[in-house]
Amino acid sequence: MAIGIDIGSKTVKIIELTKNGQSWELRGSGIIGYKGATPDKAVEERELISLADVIRKLHKEANISSKDVNISLPEQSVFTRTIKFPLLTDQEIDAAIKWEAEQYIPIPVSEAIIQHQILERRENSTPPEVVVLLVAAPRNLVENYVKVVSLAGLNVVGVETELVALTRALAPAGKTVLLVDFGAGSTDIAIAKNRNLMFSRSIPTAGEAFTRAVAQTLGVEYQQAEQYKKAYGLSTTQLEGRIKGAIDPVFKMVTDEIKKAVQYYLSEEKGEAPTSVILSGGTSGMPDALSLLTKMLGYEVLIANPFSYVAVSPEVAKSILPFAPLYSIAVGLALEGE
Repeated sequence: MAIGIDIGSKTVKIIELTKNGQSWELRGSGIIGYKGATPDKAVEERELISLADVIRKLHKEANISSKDVNISLPEQSVFTRTIKFPLLTDQEIDAAIKWEAEQYIPIPVSEAIIQHQILERRENSTPPEVVVLLVAAPRNLVENYVKVVSLAGLNVVGVETELVALTRALAPAGKTVLLVDFGAGSTDIAIAKNRNLMFSRSIPTAGEAFTRAVAQTLGVEYQQAEQYKKAYGLSTTQLEGRIKGAIDPVFKMVTDEIKKAVQYYLSEEKGEAPTSVILSGGTSGMPDALSLLTKMLGYEVLIANPFSYVAVSPEVAKSILPFAPLYSIAVGLALEGE
């Protein structure tokens, strides 16, 4: 059994997979909304206890069999960098990371949990080099996430960043793609090459900002604005395009930031250009978001299907596949043992 729990800013998602030979099968899934603080924002113990109750309820209602779970950390709270070394051995890189990490992360090394992964050995480049992914998270952040899951009666066996999990769930082998995860509080983007995370960026603007724009422009309550956004989105024909008119400036700002991030990766990191964009997260289902992003970014844009590597029974597929993009991170976490 392999279980992933994605604690978002508005919802918690859970996925349980079982391995059958070389393939994965979906055994259980569920999603639940909540209004409390996330572990990175919580300031009081009762906030963690309240969220733990939500997680416990979801685990029970989704009929999850195991209590061993993998969890993710919010991208905007961690530090992810690719760094380059001369052509060192794995052991030499392990040692070098300890000395080099301090200059790449904005918090003291003693207060961070640091991991790294060798992405590429470029033996034919000039000079030859090794590309390494460095991920650092504040120790107290990790402790809070582990604590809330422990309070729910579950055992954390793995912790990683949202975009590492997203890459595992969505990135195809042998290609370079741009992953865009539209959450409630942030838009997280990744460039993945051959299923490895090569570059990441978090933009603190996403679904909630779109909803606020609608509420302010139309003079309606937040909940009404949320319904308008979901129903009409970026359509030019619905409600005379008024919802699109409200969302447009914020959507353009997010798109411009995505373009800047890709340009930085191409010019500064000397990376390969992505061939397509894969869109996930709750806001990815907003009407006409796909066609507008295709036009604005100049890439083919696809809606995420994290179950492309997972066998799903026909009866379950009917209920879960319409919401597939929401489960991308949770599926990636559950696939951690592949």
